[in-house]
Amino acid sequence: MKRFIYFLLITLGSVSTLTAHALKSDAEQPTRIEAAHMSYEDLKQENTFIGKVLLTRGTLKIEGEKMLVRQDQSGYQYGTVFGKPALFQQQRDGGPDRWIKGQAERIEYDTKSGVVRFFSQAKLIRLENSKPTDEIEGAFILYNSRTEYYSVNNKIQGEKRADKGRIKVVIQPSKK
Repeated sequence: MKRFIYFLLITLGSVSTLTAHALKSDAEQPTRIEAAHMSYEDLKQENTFIGKVLLTRGTLKIEGEKMLVRQDQSGYQYGTVFGKPALFQQQRDGGPDRWIKGQAERIEYDTKSGVVRFFSQAKLIRLENSKPTDEIEGAFILYNSRTEYYSVNNKIQGEKRADKGRIKVVIQPSKK
């Protein structure tokens, strides 16, 4: 019944909300980044990585062509990655083969809030045992790994507009 209510909300409006479970132990892991080039600006506490950038943090992986990473005084990291597309994946709690994967032209990741934002041609897929359970597409997707929430909008700025395109959702039937 819960899935039907969510599906109804998606069909009637242009915003969807579903649950997804990110692996919480990833927050305790170090962040590792590989790239062809890096520059660092101490005053802003900002790194710029260019060329096949790969960020890993536990099971979290983010890939793109360019990535900006800054760190605040408390040690929280904020990253923006650009690609055609930029890629995101993270294991979900509840078993070894449960994943969430996404892609967009720009991905923003905030370690303080656990929020990931996907901008432009955004796609998000939940997988169990390598099979998709839910597939989402839209201009903008917000995914919060801590509250197990994501939403999809038909405008890149994250707002919903009845006159600006549609989102797409595929929800697989549950197994009994």
